[in-house]
Amino acid sequence: MAQIELAPEVADDIDRIFDHLTEHEVDDVPLRINEIIQAISVLEFNPLIGRSAYGDKRELIIGRRARGYVALYRYIIEIDTVLVLALKGQKEAGYSG
Repeated sequence: MAQIELAPEVADDIDRIFDHLTEHEVDDVPLRINEIIQAISVLEFNPLIGRSAYGDKRELIIGRRARGYVALYRYIIEIDTVLVLALKGQKEAGYSG
């Protein structure tokens, strides 16, 4: 079971997403943030589930369309740790749809 660590910048990403959802008057903001966190927790048992990105990084696709996010992470096999580096909306990350 891999340990999950969040880079300090991920807190800023979550704040930005929270602010965006609040600004657009989404009714279930806490639930949406919780869904993102729950999706990231999948990496604990499946650290290689995300698709290969650049270098040694991977992308975990979370949800889709208006509920779509991308978590950029690196799995460090030697210490069985997933380091989540960034969290963005899919549109913000350059995905259309």
